[in-house]
Amino acid sequence: MTQAIRKVEQSLSLRNRIGASLSDAIISGELAPGTLVSVPTLAAQFAVSATPVREAMLDLEQRGFVASVRNKGFRVTDVSEQDLREIVELRQLLEAPAMRALAARFPLETMPAWRGLADEIAVHAEKGNLTGFIERDRDFHLGLLAEYGNERLVHLVRELRTQTRMVNLARMTKSLELTESAREHHRMLDLLEQGDGEALEKLTLHHLEHIVGWWAGSPLSASV
Repeated sequence: MTQAIRKVEQSLSLRNRIGASLSDAIISGELAPGTLVSVPTLAAQFAVSATPVREAMLDLEQRGFVASVRNKGFRVTDVSEQDLREIVELRQLLEAPAMRALAARFPLETMPAWRGLADEIAVHAEKGNLTGFIERDRDFHLGLLAEYGNERLVHLVRELRTQTRMVNLARMTKSLELTESAREHHRMLDLLEQGDGEALEKLTLHHLEHIVGWWAGSPLSASV
């Protein structure tokens, strides 16, 4: 059983919570491209009935995460290297300039909360908790974009993140590279605290390049 697929509590949003757990598992590479999963097996792992799992899988199919396989279940889809590069390029174009602008007006009184979030990301990296890492990393980056103040930008980046596959991340648990990526969140906060937008823009570009470098298993270094 992967870290993302585990028993969840019953709630009104059970379908969405199962879908979120599965998408995190797919994005992180815990459920690798080509993996065949069945609704009954997932339902047993989540300790729920088959209905919310089936609904969640159909939602994921609409979003392109999985493809149905007749009488067998669903197969995790792949994202080509070109697709990944295009996603990362779009994120760099959207996020890096926003972070540069945010540095000039970042609310410093919120810094303790951001430091705490960066600490959580580092702990998840050290423990090899990929689901926790992905969830808190998402909270960090989308949260900073929310501070920038453009909700459409937040929505676009959130959608781009859902289209990403970091297939090598599952093989990088407790690695120096994953730890280094986690530390970069604190460096981003240092630059926000200093109001150094130019350096923050460069670091954001560098940070996002990991997606087509380390995390995708590419031989490219993560330098820009």
